Amino acid sequence: MPYYDVAEIARAREVDLMTYLQRCEPSELVHVGGNVYSTRTHDSLKISNGKWFWWSRGIGGKSALDYLMKVRGMTLPEAVSAILGAPAPNRTPAPSQPKAAPRAATVIFQLPPKHADTRRVFAYLCSRGIDPEIINHCIKSGQLYEDAKRHNCVFVGFEGETPRYAALRGTLSQSVFVGEVPGSDKQFSFAVPLKAGNNHTVCVFESAIDALSYLTLLKMNGHNWRDANVLSLAGVYRPRLNGQDRLPLALATYLEDNPIDRIVLCLDNDEPGRIAAQGIRLCLDGYDVVDNPPDCGKDYNGLLQMAKGIAGRVRTRGDKKEERMV
Repeated sequence: MPYYDVAEIARAREVDLMTYLQRCEPSELVHVGGNVYSTRTHDSLKISNGKWFWWSRGIGGKSALDYLMKVRGMTLPEAVSAILGAPAPNRTPAPSQPKAAPRAATVIFQLPPKHADTRRVFAYLCSRGIDPEIINHCIKSGQLYEDAKRHNCVFVGFEGETPRYAALRGTLSQSVFVGEVPGSDKQFSFAVPLKAGNNHTVCVFESAIDALSYLTLLKMNGHNWRDANVLSLAGVYRPRLNGQDRLPLALATYLEDNPIDRIVLCLDNDEPGRIAAQGIRLCLDGYDVVDNPPDCGKDYNGLLQMAKGIAGRVRTRGDKKEERMV
């Protein structure tokens, strides 16, 4: 026998998570920037435009009912009761009624231990064409190092002086590994410099390697790469199918924290990249936005390798023979 009738469950399902938290748990809401909020308990759970997504766990939804059951581990009757603001009807559950699922544990972000040196990381990035001076700059600033266990590149993103995000890239020539440290918060992604300088333009890329490739191209063409601001979105941005696009978390936070007037979208020159650029442009009213994909090749690292005559020597994401390291 159900605890609530169909009409009551439907009424509870209509309540979105933002409305529920504002009404019942206002202390749980944390304003991130713009129209983006997180929860105090799970800082990687983001709420925006009527929907929520728990990035560290890869689950999301729209209603408060979804949140209370998937994140808080409530049963359906408990969740409906919390939303409707009244105790569940006094009915005896059937003996076979399942117990509430255990609540998901919070994933605490912790950087992998550092290796004693960065020789493999340095050699790998040089093989991708990235300039040694730029690699050393990132190592000295604490934004790049080699992890002790698997020798991956670790690209670190900061909130102020606190590490909050880390992208991983394998350094083995025979395989390709791309991932993130559990608990990473995408709104604090990899950026060079850590905070924008006097230049009010930011160039936006899908990956840290593409961002460093762009800086290398600037240096090769006689420009001062230290004057540029680059930001990685930590992956491919996927616009919403319903047309209610929003900015990627990394870019939204960057614009909140830095005095930027002009945004150059340097996303990949493939279908997902072109769709992403179009979706981001729709969210940037009031900014000077330039769509600047690579002149040739799939991405800016591909363009750099062509410029240096090393194209084809290094396998990258999207190669037909791509493997993943486990």
